[in-house]
Amino acid sequence: MLSTVLACCIAVATTGPRLLWPRGADTAFLAELECAPVPPAHNTVALTALTQAELSAPTTIIAEGVWTLRSTPLTMSTFLIRHPEATFLVDPAICAGVHERVLPELPFPVPLLVGPDSPVHGLSEVLAAHDLTGNDIDFVLPTHLHWDHVAGLYELPGLVPIRVPTVEYSWAMTGSHAPLGVARGPLRGRAFDLYELDGPPVLTFARSHDLFGDGSVLIVDLAGHTPGSVGVLLAVDDGSRVLLAGDAVWSTLQIDLLREKAPLLGELLDADRNRAFETIHRLHALPAEIEVIPGHDRTAVTARTAP
Repeated sequence: MLSTVLACCIAVATTGPRLLWPRGADTAFLAELECAPVPPAHNTVALTALTQAELSAPTTIIAEGVWTLRSTPLTMSTFLIRHPEATFLVDPAICAGVHERVLPELPFPVPLLVGPDSPVHGLSEVLAAHDLTGNDIDFVLPTHLHWDHVAGLYELPGLVPIRVPTVEYSWAMTGSHAPLGVARGPLRGRAFDLYELDGPPVLTFARSHDLFGDGSVLIVDLAGHTPGSVGVLLAVDDGSRVLLAGDAVWSTLQIDLLREKAPLLGELLDADRNRAFETIHRLHALPAEIEVIPGHDRTAVTARTAP
């Protein structure tokens, strides 16, 4: 706990200077980025965002170097994906009673910094609103294994597999102590289906994995926030291409301005700050027609809720 408190103090101390002198874009890296073609999609998916909790944070800690007294509205949400071959969830975010069941696993003072406001809508509740239960879910696909992207597993049957890159599983589940931001409770005793990013470059991303082999769900490398963070590029049935970006950024503002998270909370929760910033460059360089949805950006997420 003392090490976490010390890390928080250091992050607070460095946030002020970075407000004045934010990290600048790597223009050479941007100039060298190439945009690979997206494979044609032979199927499409239906995408629905299931909002479960709300919170807000000062914009100055969401996007480094932004001078404002405003707060940014955030969300914790699960994404329901219906493919012709499977119904699955990207980021099964929150369970009922998350403040009592999951947040106590995190060291002080992290729960005070990241906990959602009440009320919280558990995964079973939001699935029921769409006439679904946990038995209807074929698998889950977390963008990474931080607590607020897997806590909903408590409300899914134990046999529902978790599809995650090998490197992410090893980082989160190896060792006597969980990495900061990981709560192992929802993950213990679960079936994991590990995969590798074994496919070619897609758009500005160096590696990919075609989940169904039909181009409709492409997993791309967004490492940095965690070692195995991924994005999920969907061919949606309305004709759009949507990238679910997890926590690579917390807001589209970071993509627009090309800014990393401020040291508080970025220094605490980004596993590799340099690689995370590189990933933001890749997001910034995407073609305009790609709709990017950061996992916590309330405006971007709620645009994909059911009417």
